[in-house]
Amino acid sequence: MKKNRLGSLAAIVAASALLLVGCGSKSSDNAVQKTTTITVGASSTPHAKILEHVKPQLKKEGIDLKVKVFDDYVMPNKALASKELDANYFQHKPFLNNWNKKNNGTLVNAGGVHLEPIGVYSQKYKNLKDLPANSTVLVSSSVADYGRVLQIFKDAGLITVKKGVNMETANFDDIATNKKHLKFKHTYEPKLMPKLYEANEAAATVINANYAVQAGLDPQKDSIALEKKSSPYVNIVAVRKGDTKKAAIKKLMKALQSKDTQDWIKKEYKGGVLPAK
Repeated sequence: MKKNRLGSLAAIVAASALLLVGCGSKSSDNAVQKTTTITVGASSTPHAKILEHVKPQLKKEGIDLKVKVFDDYVMPNKALASKELDANYFQHKPFLNNWNKKNNGTLVNAGGVHLEPIGVYSQKYKNLKDLPANSTVLVSSSVADYGRVLQIFKDAGLITVKKGVNMETANFDDIATNKKHLKFKHTYEPKLMPKLYEANEAAATVINANYAVQAGLDPQKDSIALEKKSSPYVNIVAVRKGDTKKAAIKKLMKALQSKDTQDWIKKEYKGGVLPAK
């Protein structure tokens, strides 16, 4: 009798051990993948839309991407520097360099994603060379874009710039000759440029592609002159110094620079926004 009881006890212990092992395996198999949340500041078009496109891809890799939309070029870098954001995506490298210089900043470039070709628009004229003498050209107050604007007018043969000037940092004081005595007025916020164009405030208006697309304009079809594809003004993702090595940022850049995303940019924006890769 005693023997049978000991045998029953041994059987119960063995069964319990098997049950514990089984439970342990189940817990391991159903372990929840750790999710990392990152917040990226962006302009609404096309930056935020491109980020929304890569959200599902990042989710599969354990990244929960939050997008915070800004409607200006001032706050995103301030928010990133103050650690309200993990990254931002709205600017090109010359703009970032200029911001760092003015604000003693240390933000860095994590990689390029796309180019928004800046364009010249006119309600009256079909070509830059058609602009009458002494015409006014409206340009935004974004200093980092001045060289881009000057390059367009230089390529059209309407101006020359002083010898030795770096076009990436050029400004309107660097104009050497101005064939038609064009007046470049550069006092407006970038987001206001489409409204000035619609109101026909000047002979020509220069508009950044993101604001042009947002206003329903097609840079390829509606502009009378467009920045060349060889432009160095590729839009980048910016992060704080040292953060380019973070796994979440690496995964973000891999998704944004993937062939899938770059092909989607081509298809979605039909040349108004050009993939960097």
